[in-house]
Amino acid sequence: MDDELSSFQNFLMAEGAELNTMRSYQYDVQQFMQYCSEQNCDIIKADTHRLRAFVHALSDAGLHATSINRKISSIKAFYRYLVFTNRLVLNPATDIELLKVGRRLPEVLSIEEVTRIIEAADERTPLGLRDRACMELLYAAGLRISELLGLRLQDIDMERRFLSVVGKGNKQRIVPIGKKATSALEQFIASGRPSILKNRSSSFVILNVRGGKLSRMGFFKILKKYRIKAGLKKRITPHMFRHSFATHLLEAGADLRAVQELLGHADISTTQIYTHIDREYLKEIYKVHHPRA
Repeated sequence: MDDELSSFQNFLMAEGAELNTMRSYQYDVQQFMQYCSEQNCDIIKADTHRLRAFVHALSDAGLHATSINRKISSIKAFYRYLVFTNRLVLNPATDIELLKVGRRLPEVLSIEEVTRIIEAADERTPLGLRDRACMELLYAAGLRISELLGLRLQDIDMERRFLSVVGKGNKQRIVPIGKKATSALEQFIASGRPSILKNRSSSFVILNVRGGKLSRMGFFKILKKYRIKAGLKKRITPHMFRHSFATHLLEAGADLRAVQELLGHADISTTQIYTHIDREYLKEIYKVHHPRA
């Protein structure tokens, strides 16, 4: 089935799936193939009953609903591919529904915490300039980590302070960046980046110490270093800058539709989760300041 999985990957790529999504979907489909093999069932001939049995097996194994839902999405995509390539006429996964998951409020940083971790970067070194620019951009533009690391020189309009960002599904959006982020980016490109490149060339803005594109794991390690340096106890991820960006905008009175556009959300219901955070914030303010709270 290696050729089948390779063709499936090409199908996902044509649909605009990100690299990490493609890898996850392939892994999930391989797991389902293994399950079918153990059940003496051909994956091409598996029916809706067999698919539901697989979902029940995952649940019985103690897998969280969010993880099961990803595997359901993977299998749905795989059977969609089989129908598209005329291997099947009907999609047996059509009626398989995602499990209901209680929506957790995303964790955010306070404005003080954002400031502390950004200012922990040492701007006297090329890597410090890079790290400062990374964190400023994550917070200033609400970027996903993949969007930040995929940023190229031609995507930057320094004069008008805009970035051209390619998000999920290869959808492009234009996002503004503030003065502090622009300044940090200018300093890095002018002096930090050339020192890292050392006469090499790259179209990517954010580089590792060898002048190549910085990896996600590499940036996670960088962020951990600055969290410790800033004296922050809680775990901090790149996505928390994006959550904080949206939350702080709404707390300051920004329009929900505008925040949706800035984040690149296709559905406003995805953006509305941040209004719940805003309400929790208001409740805390009320408790602290109202005499009869």
